[in-house]
Amino acid sequence: MGTLRFHGPASRIAADAERILRSLPQWFGIEESLQEYVRDSETWPTFAASDGDRIVGFLTAREHFPGAWEVHCLAVHAASRNRGIGRGLHLHVEQWLAARGVRLLQVKTLSASRDSAAYGETRGFYAAIGYQPLEEFPLLWGPRLPVLQLVKVLAPA
Repeated sequence: MGTLRFHGPASRIAADAERILRSLPQWFGIEESLQEYVRDSETWPTFAASDGDRIVGFLTAREHFPGAWEVHCLAVHAASRNRGIGRGLHLHVEQWLAARGVRLLQVKTLSASRDSAAYGETRGFYAAIGYQPLEEFPLLWGPRLPVLQLVKVLAPA
Protein backbone atom coordinates (compact mmCIF):
# COMPACT_ATOMS: atom_id res chain seq x y z
CA MET A 1 0.00 0.00 0.00
CA GLY A 2 1.34 3.45 -0.99
CA THR A 3 0.38 6.83 0.34
CA LEU A 4 -3.36 7.40 0.21
CA ARG A 5 -4.48 10.84 -0.92
CA PHE A 6 -7.73 12.46 -2.00
CA HIS A 7 -7.75 15.05 -4.75
CA GLY A 8 -9.90 16.82 -7.25
CA PRO A 9 -11.86 17.80 -8.95
CA ALA A 10 -9.71 15.68 -11.23
CA SER A 11 -9.75 15.43 -14.99
CA ARG A 12 -9.05 12.76 -17.54
CA ILE A 13 -9.75 9.82 -15.28
CA ALA A 14 -12.24 8.01 -17.53
CA ALA A 15 -9.92 5.02 -18.06
CA ASP A 16 -9.40 4.70 -14.30
CA ALA A 17 -13.14 5.11 -13.68
CA GLU A 18 -13.91 2.32 -16.13
CA ARG A 19 -11.27 0.01 -14.60
CA ILE A 20 -12.72 0.63 -11.12
CA LEU A 21 -16.35 0.18 -12.18
CA ARG A 22 -15.55 -3.09 -13.99
CA SER A 23 -14.09 -4.47 -10.75
CA LEU A 24 -17.55 -4.08 -9.15
CA PRO A 25 -20.05 -6.03 -11.28
CA GLN A 26 -22.49 -6.43 -8.34
CA TRP A 27 -23.09 -2.67 -8.52
CA PHE A 28 -22.12 -1.72 -12.06
CA GLY A 29 -23.08 -4.74 -14.15
CA ILE A 30 -25.30 -2.92 -16.64
CA GLU A 31 -22.99 -1.96 -19.53
CA GLU A 32 -25.01 1.05 -20.68
CA SER A 33 -25.03 2.52 -17.17
CA LEU A 34 -21.34 1.78 -16.66
CA GLN A 35 -20.46 3.64 -19.85
CA GLU A 36 -22.64 6.57 -18.79
CA TYR A 37 -20.81 6.79 -15.45
CA VAL A 38 -17.48 6.75 -17.31
CA ARG A 39 -18.60 9.59 -19.62
CA ASP A 40 -19.97 11.54 -16.67
CA SER A 41 -16.59 11.33 -14.92
CA GLU A 42 -15.26 13.55 -17.71
CA THR A 43 -18.20 15.98 -17.63
CA TRP A 44 -19.07 16.62 -13.98
CA PRO A 45 -16.76 17.39 -11.05
CA THR A 46 -15.00 14.12 -10.27
CA PHE A 47 -12.74 13.48 -7.30
CA ALA A 48 -10.21 10.71 -6.94
CA ALA A 49 -8.54 8.63 -4.25
CA SER A 50 -5.01 7.55 -5.10
CA ASP A 51 -2.92 4.90 -3.43
CA GLY A 52 0.58 5.87 -4.47
CA ASP A 53 0.34 6.70 -8.15
CA ARG A 54 -2.74 4.53 -8.86
CA ILE A 55 -6.32 5.81 -8.68
CA VAL A 56 -8.32 3.35 -6.55
CA GLY A 57 -11.59 5.23 -6.16
CA PHE A 58 -13.59 8.12 -7.51
CA LEU A 59 -16.70 10.17 -6.80
CA THR A 60 -18.60 12.18 -9.40
CA ALA A 61 -20.83 14.97 -8.09
CA ARG A 62 -23.65 16.74 -9.89
CA GLU A 63 -25.05 20.19 -9.16
CA HIS A 64 -28.85 20.48 -9.20
CA PHE A 65 -29.00 23.93 -7.58
CA PRO A 66 -26.18 26.09 -6.16
CA GLY A 67 -26.82 24.82 -2.63
CA ALA A 68 -27.90 21.27 -3.48
CA TRP A 69 -25.71 18.62 -5.11
CA GLU A 70 -25.87 14.88 -5.69
CA VAL A 71 -23.33 12.10 -5.36
CA HIS A 72 -23.83 10.74 -8.86
CA CYS A 73 -21.32 7.88 -8.70
CA LEU A 74 -19.02 6.61 -5.95
CA ALA A 75 -16.83 3.58 -6.53
CA VAL A 76 -13.75 2.06 -4.90
CA HIS A 77 -11.85 -0.69 -6.71
CA ALA A 78 -12.80 -4.15 -5.38
CA ALA A 79 -9.21 -4.82 -4.26
CA SER A 80 -9.16 -1.60 -2.20
CA ARG A 81 -12.57 -1.78 -0.50
CA ASN A 82 -13.08 -1.68 3.28
CA ARG A 83 -10.04 0.52 3.93
CA GLY A 84 -11.90 3.81 4.55
CA ILE A 85 -11.30 5.06 1.01
CA GLY A 86 -14.97 5.71 0.25
CA ARG A 87 -15.42 7.53 3.54
CA GLY A 88 -12.26 9.62 2.99
CA LEU A 89 -13.21 10.44 -0.57
CA HIS A 90 -16.68 11.45 0.53
CA LEU A 91 -15.26 13.68 3.30
CA HIS A 92 -12.95 15.38 0.78
CA VAL A 93 -15.93 16.10 -1.49
CA GLU A 94 -18.08 17.32 1.40
CA GLN A 95 -15.37 19.81 2.39
CA TRP A 96 -15.01 21.01 -1.21
CA LEU A 97 -18.77 21.49 -1.53
CA ALA A 98 -19.22 23.15 1.88
CA ALA A 99 -16.46 25.65 1.02
CA ARG A 100 -18.64 26.64 -1.95
CA GLY A 101 -21.76 27.14 0.18
CA VAL A 102 -23.42 23.82 -0.61
CA ARG A 103 -25.66 22.73 2.25
CA LEU A 104 -27.53 19.69 0.91
CA LEU A 105 -26.15 16.52 -0.59
CA GLN A 106 -28.24 13.66 -1.90
CA VAL A 107 -27.59 10.22 -3.29
CA LYS A 108 -29.86 7.71 -4.97
CA THR A 109 -29.41 3.97 -4.63
CA LEU A 110 -31.40 0.77 -4.96
CA SER A 111 -34.18 0.58 -2.38
CA ALA A 112 -34.38 -2.15 0.25
CA SER A 113 -37.69 -3.20 -1.34
CA ARG A 114 -35.48 -5.00 -3.91
CA ASP A 115 -33.42 -7.68 -2.20
CA SER A 116 -29.69 -7.18 -2.81
CA ALA A 117 -26.83 -7.86 -0.40
CA ALA A 118 -24.54 -5.52 -2.37
CA TYR A 119 -26.96 -2.62 -2.15
CA GLY A 120 -27.62 -3.44 1.50
CA GLU A 121 -23.91 -2.67 2.00
CA THR A 122 -24.34 0.55 0.02
CA ARG A 123 -27.27 1.72 2.15
CA GLY A 124 -25.33 0.82 5.31
CA PHE A 125 -22.33 2.85 4.13
CA TYR A 126 -24.43 5.93 3.46
CA ALA A 127 -26.22 5.60 6.81
CA ALA A 128 -22.85 5.32 8.58
CA ILE A 129 -21.67 8.61 7.07
CA GLY A 130 -24.79 10.54 8.03
CA TYR A 131 -27.33 10.17 5.22
CA GLN A 132 -31.02 9.89 6.03
CA PRO A 133 -33.63 8.24 3.79
CA LEU A 134 -35.97 10.82 2.26
CA GLU A 135 -38.15 9.14 -0.34
CA GLU A 136 -38.57 5.98 -2.38
CA PHE A 137 -39.33 6.16 -6.10
CA PRO A 138 -40.64 2.79 -7.30
CA LEU A 139 -40.39 3.57 -11.04
CA LEU A 140 -37.64 6.20 -11.45
CA TRP A 141 -35.08 3.73 -12.86
CA GLY A 142 -37.68 1.27 -14.12
CA PRO A 143 -40.17 -1.16 -12.58
CA ARG A 144 -37.50 -3.61 -11.34
CA LEU A 145 -35.15 -0.98 -9.87
CA PRO A 146 -36.88 0.93 -7.05
CA VAL A 147 -34.85 3.96 -5.98
CA LEU A 148 -34.15 5.20 -2.47
CA GLN A 149 -33.20 8.88 -2.17
CA LEU A 150 -31.00 9.72 0.82
CA VAL A 151 -30.01 13.22 1.96
CA LYS A 152 -27.36 14.80 4.17
CA VAL A 153 -26.97 18.33 5.49
CA LEU A 154 -23.38 19.53 5.16
CA ALA A 155 -21.65 21.48 7.90
CA PRO A 156 -20.67 25.02 6.83
CA ALA A 157 -17.02 25.42 5.87
